[in-house]
Amino acid sequence: MLLAIDCGNTNTVFSIWDGSRFAATWRIATDHKRTADEYFVWLSSLMMLTKTEAQITEAIISSTVPRVVFNLRILCNRYFDCRPLVVGKPGCELPVAPRVDQGTTVGPDRLVNTVAGFDRHGGDLVVVDFGTATTFDVVDLDGAYIGGVIAPGVNLSLEALHMAAAALPHVDVTRPASAIGTNTVACMQSGVYWGYIGLVEGIVRQIRAERERPMKVIATGGLAPLFQQGTELFDSVEDDLTMHGLVLIHRYNKELETA
Repeated sequence: MLLAIDCGNTNTVFSIWDGSRFAATWRIATDHKRTADEYFVWLSSLMMLTKTEAQITEAIISSTVPRVVFNLRILCNRYFDCRPLVVGKPGCELPVAPRVDQGTTVGPDRLVNTVAGFDRHGGDLVVVDFGTATTFDVVDLDGAYIGGVIAPGVNLSLEALHMAAAALPHVDVTRPASAIGTNTVACMQSGVYWGYIGLVEGIVRQIRAERERPMKVIATGGLAPLFQQGTELFDSVEDDLTMHGLVLIHRYNKELETA
């Protein structure tokens, strides 16, 4: 069985792939101070509580937080007796190499989303990921990542607004009843929600104009279903896109080993 780990700036997701489906998926706050032993206690406890029987023999990691990778490697080595593949590091190959400026390092999450999006929807694709940052990944006809856009994440913008303006409260992200707010909270929620709808639609419109062709748009990330309610832009919303990409990259590398 394969342990797929997606470490983002806010949360880290662990999924167990049994060869045909994800047998279990769990989420924990990302913390570079967390040790391999702590990860194992947490993970094994959840496996026991949910009666998940898994003999993990392989692992793959995607991490946007470099300081976390060391302890995740130790977790895999010490407790599952395997050497994990780490996306973006030597020894982990991609089906199609990214085409970006020389010397540019592409975030591993964006590479993984590119592989997954191409597998499910083909090329000429824009993947919008609502995470700590809101990212737009452009996928070429052959499945190569060819660039994109990075914008501040929704919650990050709300937090910055709250911290920079003493009179403004902290609010949750939700779709407001109307665009015109009649109180401070409603005004903030409207600005963030409809502001991000405008941001996403505007950026995708510009990408399509530069590419001079219609492109499918796939959304992923925790807030994707919420923003889907306010626009008809998305052809699909998929919460397991990154994990699907990790499985595909692991499979591709195993095939290279046996070729």
